[in-house]
Amino acid sequence: MVTRDDLESYLIRMDADFEEVDDGMFLVRAENGGAPIVVHHSEPVLVIRMKVMDLPADTGALGGLYEALLGLNATDMVHGAYGIEEGELILSDTLQLETLDYQELQASLESVQLAASSHLSRIRALAGEGEDTGK
Repeated sequence: MVTRDDLESYLIRMDADFEEVDDGMFLVRAENGGAPIVVHHSEPVLVIRMKVMDLPADTGALGGLYEALLGLNATDMVHGAYGIEEGELILSDTLQLETLDYQELQASLESVQLAASSHLSRIRALAGEGEDTGK
């Protein structure tokens, strides 16, 4: 089972820009200046979460956004999924600590960062915050 110290070692090995903000909870900053990712060691799982954006207060007209997010979850997400929590759109992934290794953690972090950066303009457009570039 991957311990908190193992997790920190993996992040160091990745040369990640991170800080421990609480016991077993790390804030990992993206190299491209994107949103930070929270990595939480919480036995028996490792929880990875990234806030993508705040949702508009009027969620009644977001059917297209919700449909697109479900489609992305089904077709374009290798690790994790989009979800909604307390008015925020998040990307999250959960990994089993029992079998977690360095490569799996690295793949999950990279997948979350790639999804957020490649989908953001389309998501914002569907939420009424910008232009849709079709990505």
